[in-house]
Parts: sequence; C-alpha cells; structure tokens
Amino acid sequence: MPAPKVEIYTWTTCPYCIRAKALLDSKGVKYTEYNITGDHEARKKMIERTGGPDSVPQIFINDKHYGGCDDIHALDAKGQLDPVLKG
Repeated sequence: MPAPKVEIYTWTTCPYCIRAKALLDSKGVKYTEYNITGDHEARKKMIERTGGPDSVPQIFINDKHYGGCDDIHALDAKGQLDPVLKG
C-alpha cells in the first residue's frame, strides 16, 4: 500500500503548526510542508482548498481536508488518525 500523501500549510512561528507536525512526526509520517508565512498568494490557494478556513495549520491527507491541529489531535484521540494514515 502506498504511503499517504500528507500536506500541511504552516507559518514559521505558529505553535499549533509545530504541535501538528510533532504529531505527524511521532507517527513517522512523511509530509509536504507549505510554509506560507507572508505569502498572500499561497494563503489564498490554501483557503480555496479548504473551502473557507484560513487559519493554520491546515492538513490534507490524500487531497482530503482534515482541518487543523485540534482536528487531527481529536481524530488521533478517537483512534481514527492511524487508519487514515495507513490508507
């Protein structure tokens, strides 16, 4: 089974971004990080992908939007993140 395609939009100093990446790192997940600090065009693209949410981080797994830091931690707490990451 191929590894999931995980993407995360971040800002450099965002504590929630750091926490979300730490969770992914703890699970050994490889991800593509888009640091959009000060990049208005990249932020606009992120908002188009999320369908509205404009805060960071925003996390996509296999092109499906899973929300931000609290969202993936909640998914993990329910035991539902690992199955998503396993595809």
